[in-house]
Amino acid sequence: MATIEKRELSGGVASYRARVRIKGHPQQIATFERLTDAKRWVQQTEAAIREGRYFKTSQARKFTFSDALERYRTEILIYEKASNKNLANYLAYWEKELGAYAMADITPALIVSARNKLLGSKGKFGRERSPTTANRYVSALSHVFTVAINDWEWLEIHPVRKISKLKQPRGRVRFLSDDERERLLEACKDTDNPHLYNIVVLALSTGARKMEIVGLKWKDIDLERGTIILHETKNGERRVIPITGYARSLMQTQHENRDKQCDYVFPSKAKCQPIDIRTAWENALTKAGIDDFRFHDLRHSAASYLAMNGATLAEIAEVLGHKTLQMVKRYAHLSEAHTHKVVASMNEKIFGEAK
Repeated sequence: MATIEKRELSGGVASYRARVRIKGHPQQIATFERLTDAKRWVQQTEAAIREGRYFKTSQARKFTFSDALERYRTEILIYEKASNKNLANYLAYWEKELGAYAMADITPALIVSARNKLLGSKGKFGRERSPTTANRYVSALSHVFTVAINDWEWLEIHPVRKISKLKQPRGRVRFLSDDERERLLEACKDTDNPHLYNIVVLALSTGARKMEIVGLKWKDIDLERGTIILHETKNGERRVIPITGYARSLMQTQHENRDKQCDYVFPSKAKCQPIDIRTAWENALTKAGIDDFRFHDLRHSAASYLAMNGATLAEIAEVLGHKTLQMVKRYAHLSEAHTHKVVASMNEKIFGEAK
């Protein structure tokens, strides 16, 4: 129930006191100079309370989403990995879509509408954003609200948690054929980027992620033992991976020709920071005539080659740094094909003459 009471002030000036009473919720009172503003507040407040968007604290209405992001960047984002540029991009999108809204007025429907705009839109390199990418945007937004609720006590209800995730396609296994691999490596050699070829070889040899590789420092590499220590991993755990053969010899040459003033293995030309290979990578793919392939697919390629050469799922998980076998089950059919050949060869050797 809502009421609006007109009050006469000195000098003939009127004000309007609005009250909203809904069973099970504290009474809300506000005063306005104009009747139209009072009516609008009553309608919005009643709707917000019924939809679970009206909060006991005044912070939810006092602060906008832009205010929340400003504080989040100062208190939270500053401690994120410097290499995590995607998170900053995700939050920039949400600020563009939701920045002007009060925190209390950001509804699940509003978030879903902004999320759906992402689907089919083009990313930096012209690729359409997928449901998986849209879910990552929402995940970044969700953490802002989690901090606002738990740490700042600005809100009581989490609007993102009422949203269902978009259904994601099953994890794909796109790996390079022998011909594609040769073409890609040749294209990587023939580029202005001085480190692209070695980075791609290292990715194919170790299955390491792009940001794990470009963030490497020489103190992380032991060429004598043939090991690389990855500190900045996706799951936050330190991982040791072997480096052998051709990749090891490339790293030996890289070490001999290194810039001794910079500890990064793959520094940019301008200053001592990790190199950006995005443009060079896209150009190499185009030159090699390879479609539907991402840098992360080099990781799939490495895992697939391991499977086809007899590695077990447990061994593949160990190399890639997965805690469980769930993430490597996609390579099971490749490992099974190898196992089938081994068993067939064994049977042929033992029972071949019994035919």
